[in-house]
Amino acid sequence: MADTPDRPRSRSSSQVTLDDVARACGVSPITVSRALRGARNVAPELQARVQAAADQLGYVPNVAARALASARSSHVAVLIPSLTNQLFVELLEAVQDALSPHGFQSLIGVTHYDPAQEEALLRSYLSQRPAGVLLTGFDRGPTAAQLLERSNAPCVYLMETSAEPGVHSVGFSQQDAGRAIVQHLLQRGRRRIAYAAGQLDPRVMLRLEGYREALRAAGCHDPALELLVPGPTSMALGGRQFEDLLARHPDVDAIFYCNDDLAQGGLLAALRTGVSVPQRVAIAGFNDLGGSDQMLPPLTTVRTPRREIGERAAAMLLALMRGETVAERTMDLGFELLVRQSS
Repeated sequence: MADTPDRPRSRSSSQVTLDDVARACGVSPITVSRALRGARNVAPELQARVQAAADQLGYVPNVAARALASARSSHVAVLIPSLTNQLFVELLEAVQDALSPHGFQSLIGVTHYDPAQEEALLRSYLSQRPAGVLLTGFDRGPTAAQLLERSNAPCVYLMETSAEPGVHSVGFSQQDAGRAIVQHLLQRGRRRIAYAAGQLDPRVMLRLEGYREALRAAGCHDPALELLVPGPTSMALGGRQFEDLLARHPDVDAIFYCNDDLAQGGLLAALRTGVSVPQRVAIAGFNDLGGSDQMLPPLTTVRTPRREIGERAAAMLLALMRGETVAERTMDLGFELLVRQSS
């Protein structure tokens, strides 16, 4: 049977349009569009009525048409280095929780710490004219930077901060955090402190700079105690690094691991080989990942505010996408040193 003007359209016979929703609500199509985008100039009661009508009719917004009409889509490009690292999963969840109530969805790209992969993702995602971009850190080449500049899409950087004019960022000082944990180990009387790292992305190297600064100030920096492995971090690698360091440098009395998965592996290696922690060797990690407080002994580490970083960065980006001026372009959310029994 053919559709009649007073009969709701069947999804199988004709796609429901914005006009259909507008007629059902007795408002204009423009008002429906604004309500479904979560525009602030639409009353919450009307937004709820429009959304209910859209749900009942089975209306699905035409994202491509919206992008052509507005020159921007309802997507936000979010590029992170890894989905195997718990901290980036938590950050992504916070970003999505902050964006979705305002009608935006995350277009997630994983760079695997590879600038070439990031550049390829930027080319692909920016061609879809995202409403905004969230990027991890500042480690990218001139081509990627040029792509971002030419896109004119508002951008907020995550996990690090910058005072550079025109740059919006939410994070903390990786270098200060690395320095703080080494200063704690020094205060506990440790002098032969090793730095065991994997992945070697710029944030890991900033922690290394903090490590070096603290030890140089104390007069006990030894480059031979820096064990830097370019591959991914893991518990298995942390265990191998523990055994390697103690075999080559028997006088090591503390190990600062660049990430908690490495440190957890170090603690397990200590248990396996009968090395007492912290009596013989103190162990500290970074990021306070799940399970660190349940290790034997519980792991001393740095808690990083990744969920808050995601929330604040998404809020900053939402303001930029609305064309608002952001009073605080750089937000340093700090970090927390968690001293547990492993040090």
